[in-house]
Order: sequence, then C-alpha cells, then structure tokens
Amino acid sequence: MQKKLIEVKNLKKYFPTNKGMLHAVDGVNFYINEGETLGLVGESGCGKSTTGRVVLRLLEATAGEIIYDGKDILKVDKRRMRELRRDMQIVFQDPYASLNPRMSVSQIIAEPLTVNKVFKNKNELDARVKELMDTVGLTQRLVNTYPHELDGGRRQRIGIARALALKPRFIVQDEPVSALDVSIQAQILNLMSDLQKEFSLTYLFISHDLSVVKHVSNRIAVMYLGKIVELSEYGTMFKNPIHPYTQALLSAIPVPRLHSTNEKIILEGDVPSPINPPEGCRFYGRCMYRQDICNQKTPELKDIGEKRYVACHFAENLKPAKK
Repeated sequence: MQKKLIEVKNLKKYFPTNKGMLHAVDGVNFYINEGETLGLVGESGCGKSTTGRVVLRLLEATAGEIIYDGKDILKVDKRRMRELRRDMQIVFQDPYASLNPRMSVSQIIAEPLTVNKVFKNKNELDARVKELMDTVGLTQRLVNTYPHELDGGRRQRIGIARALALKPRFIVQDEPVSALDVSIQAQILNLMSDLQKEFSLTYLFISHDLSVVKHVSNRIAVMYLGKIVELSEYGTMFKNPIHPYTQALLSAIPVPRLHSTNEKIILEGDVPSPINPPEGCRFYGRCMYRQDICNQKTPELKDIGEKRYVACHFAENLKPAKK
C-alpha cells in the first residue's frame, strides 16, 4: 500500500477585500502518495496556485489541516517549519520573474545552500552547484551568466535546479511550462519526469492545460471557484468524466483530426463572485443538469467508487455504466 506524503483536509484561504472576504480556497480535500504526481487543474482564478502556496505555508491558511509525513505543519513553529522547507520546494510559473536579475546562475542555485549553511567551504558549494547544473541539463559554461542572457527554457532549468538544491521530497510545480514555447515545454516536462524517477520526488502539478496534465499526472483534481469538483485517476477521468464542469473542460481540448466527432460543450452564464459566494453548488448557473436542490445545498466531494470522488448531487446518475 502506498504511503500518503501529503494530506490536505478542509483547507481554506480567505483574503479580506473592501467588498468582503474573497474565498480563494474553500474546503479543499486531497492527498498525494509518495512518488506520485497529482495534477490540479481549473480555469484561471479558481484558486489552484493559492492552494499550492498554502500547502507550502508560503501563504498562511485560514483553516484546515495540512498533514505532511504524518504531522500537521500548520501547528509547527517557525523554527521547525524552516527545517521542513528543505523537504518542500516550489517551481514558479514565470522563469522571467522568479529569478533575481542581479544574481548569476551559480549564485541563484547556490542561494538555498548558502542560506541553510549546507557547506562549510566554497569548493564544496561550487561542486554542488555544478552537479545540479549537470542534473538539469545546463552546461557549466553558463555558471557566470545572468538570467537576461538566457532563453525561457534555460531559465526554468535554473529554477528547477534551485528547487532540487536541498534534496526535497515534495515539489509544487505552479504552471512550470505555461510561459514556454511548445517545443521547450516537452523538454521541461520530460526533465521533471526523469528527475521524479531518479530522486523519488512527489509532485503537485498545477496547470490550466489538461493536455499537459494528462501526460504527467497519476491522478487529477479538477478545481472550480475554490472547490475541488472531481478527483480520480487520469485514465478514468479522461475516458469518462462525470462532473459537468470536467466534461466541459475535456471537450475543449483540441483534437488533431479534420473530421472530429467530439462535440464541444459551451458553458453559458457567468462565474459567481468568489467574494461571499452563493449557497449551493457554485457551478449551478452554468450547469446543464441543474435542479432546485443544487441552488440550496452545497454538494460534498463524495466517493462514488473506483477511487473516484465527485462533488455533485447527481453524481451517481451521471456515472457511466460499466461496459
């Protein structure tokens, strides 16, 4: 049986605004097994990046639990959290903004090692930096170059090397390829897959691109307006999506065939405001299956069998029959 490395329970993150509390993450539940990749997908603004940052405590949670390796990290003090940060790292979305333009490649990669006082002398530090550069496919002649001299792919490799510096077990990947060209995206995704196998890494892969998530994830969680609406193994979800929002997302993936029979699901209506959201299902105004109960009672994310969780009052009715 696989061991759960990360387990998130009823996680909430609210931001105060002039108009009320913005419910960015509102009661999210999921787990990630050791060595596994969980893909977290959804539209822009649904709260997926905020979820990743709260899991790492880069943002403090409003409520909930984050169990890492059996311990609730929301209850640990700053000193213990600083130690845990060696195990938990992040690769940011924008390789142009996430690197300090005043630091060279070697300085950027060495920074976490220096801050945590891993090495006692410069020779050992330099050797580790060069080892990390080799690991992520950066030639050593770039050691004294600066981020503005490099393309997006190489910059993102620097970010990955920096994340690997302290030998973490868990990495949040916040849309790590969305700012890159398609050909470079494939290289970075292949690199991260190889690194996962080599170092037994566990990933939370955040993206709005389902076609990318499909190729890197063991399981996928679909998020809508601060809540997870469906979670299952990637093959099951792509073969038979159940939640109406998941069905719409999957129908929007381009199919490279001239005469495709895939019918696009066009969602009508407006996305409700995350500031004081309405009671009931947040997808109510755009759902083709909605009934009165949907506007009155919030559906729970419930297990419908086959390691599948769906937040819909009619999940059993929408569940595809076994063939």
